[in-house]
Amino acid sequence: MITVQNLSFSYGTKGVLKNISMELKGGNIYGLLGENGVGKTTLLTLLCGLKAPLSGTIDTDGRFPFDRQPSLLSEQFYLPDEVAPMPYRAYEFGRENGKLWPNFRQDLFLSILQEFEVDGNHRMDRMSAGQLKKTWIAFALACQVRHYFLDEPTNGLDIPSKAQFRKAITRYTAEDSMVIISTHQVRDLENVIDPIIILDKEDVLVNASLETISRKLFFDYGNEIHPEALYLERTPGGAIQVYPNTTGEDSKVNLEALFNAVHAHKDVVKALFQQ
Repeated sequence: MITVQNLSFSYGTKGVLKNISMELKGGNIYGLLGENGVGKTTLLTLLCGLKAPLSGTIDTDGRFPFDRQPSLLSEQFYLPDEVAPMPYRAYEFGRENGKLWPNFRQDLFLSILQEFEVDGNHRMDRMSAGQLKKTWIAFALACQVRHYFLDEPTNGLDIPSKAQFRKAITRYTAEDSMVIISTHQVRDLENVIDPIIILDKEDVLVNASLETISRKLFFDYGNEIHPEALYLERTPGGAIQVYPNTTGEDSKVNLEALFNAVHAHKDVVKALFQQ
């Protein structure tokens, strides 16, 4: 479990995060959403210990990430949006660098590369951007860690590769692993991520499972306009509307509509989820 309490961070005089608190539990693939500049990447780097909080605390299974204890580092993997084109053949990179993670499996790395249609004999610094991204994703999954912090992992992937990623992230992470995926590409991942975190600079607006979201909000795909709609988007077949669920009826959560509804009515939605 990761517990964040009153977390704040700034770059010089520019505040990025202020008084952020949340709990993150194993066995989940979290989707971390938020507008540009709210600090999604910064939060991931704080959670994995690459940065120290200005104030507040982060507790990861009883340890403080910025202490950089080898026992914790060996249980986590941070994948940045932009990955490095290493001057190695892919299989060589896995064989040498996998030693840093005690559960790393070279055979699994090569197997995932094959599923991703990446040649393990190719040099990473000569790969296309998509092939390089898939190589790093395969390496991360082969490390078999408890905590994954993935920043925009589907950026640079084509449509078939995004499908390969969705399949791999559910297949090759353990049942008790915690995966946190920061993304703007919610359509790429809407069938994978659950719970959903919607971050603001000074607040966590939503940190809830899709089941809870569906219980609190109703997603209407009909033609009749609802007077209490928090968000309305016209579509060729009618409209997508989001409004408080007062009847307890189930509906399919639309993540883009959810995100837009939350940011149009931050206080209303936050209060709704605190009930």
